[in-house]
Amino acid sequence: MTASTDATASYNLKDLISPATLHALAEVFTDTAPGFQHKRFLAVATDGLDALSIMQRVHRVAQALDAALPGSFGAKLDAVVAAAPRAGGSFMNMGLCDFVASFGLHDPAASLAALQRLTPHGTAEFAIRPFLRQDLAGTLRTMARWTADGDEHVRRLASEGCRPRLPWSFRLDALVADPTPAAEILRALRADDALYVRRSVANHLNDITKDHADWVFAHVADWDLDDARSAWIVKHALRSRIKQGDARALKLIGASDGARAAVEQLAIAPARLAIGGAIEIAFELRSSADVTQRLVVDYAIHYVKKNGRASPKVFKLKTVELAAGASTPIRIQRALRDFTTRTHYPGTHRVEILVNGQRLAEGTFELLAP
Repeated sequence: MTASTDATASYNLKDLISPATLHALAEVFTDTAPGFQHKRFLAVATDGLDALSIMQRVHRVAQALDAALPGSFGAKLDAVVAAAPRAGGSFMNMGLCDFVASFGLHDPAASLAALQRLTPHGTAEFAIRPFLRQDLAGTLRTMARWTADGDEHVRRLASEGCRPRLPWSFRLDALVADPTPAAEILRALRADDALYVRRSVANHLNDITKDHADWVFAHVADWDLDDARSAWIVKHALRSRIKQGDARALKLIGASDGARAAVEQLAIAPARLAIGGAIEIAFELRSSADVTQRLVVDYAIHYVKKNGRASPKVFKLKTVELAAGASTPIRIQRALRDFTTRTHYPGTHRVEILVNGQRLAEGTFELLAP
């Protein structure tokens, strides 16, 4: 997803695990796991499939594998790991990871080693969380070793898997209460070469700011922000605080404290449009300072909800270096079609222009039923 568009899927996400893809997975296990019960797997996997969400289907794959694979847990685990390179898309492979989480808690050493091997094929970020809930300190010790792994997927798992508030998963209450046990992992990855890993570290730290902002500021205080990799993490980790105009966050990214600027000629067009269309937001940002300023420009749309109330969503726009008295034009488009994480409703929607967290201008547009 880019800053200027809302992505919308052309398919239902849950159809990534469908009768057809389940048949394909059964063929893989028939080829790679002697004694695999092909018909038994499909009977369990497809039972009531239509009513299941994508994550319920992921778990159903795990249940079907347990029912169809012969032998002990260790033998089944070996078969699952061996099949992973051919198992299909990421969500199907998450089903393999879920098998480990669902049936391997009694053998954490073998299970965590398996997740390390599985995660390059389909993220194990959800599957590792039951192990963290069962033994936080022991699982984090293993994950800390993964920060030096040569595979960026494994290094990302070290951070992503122990996020306190990972979307689509349960909260890790112990880390919500005190993020310190994961500090070693975050520090080890603070200048990772892979953007995939850095994005996870930033999201992890952003999670923590919701409960322990002071902890995050203290944690990054001695990071080398001349290193572009660390600076990128800090900027994205503090995005919520930056949007709020937190002076500490603005200072860390080199932005001015406050905004000596004005938004001129704000235009939101069209003024009325049907759901499924797009608006353009355009304005001139003019400095009123006598020195160059670094300004973080965001915008918020107050989306009308089903109950008629509005709830704001802040979007990143850009960061600009604005010379004394200078101005710059800014323009952005935003699609207003329904997609996986947002449903639109008719009504008057308010738009705010935020500069270093300060509201400098606002306008409205009317969203109509399609």
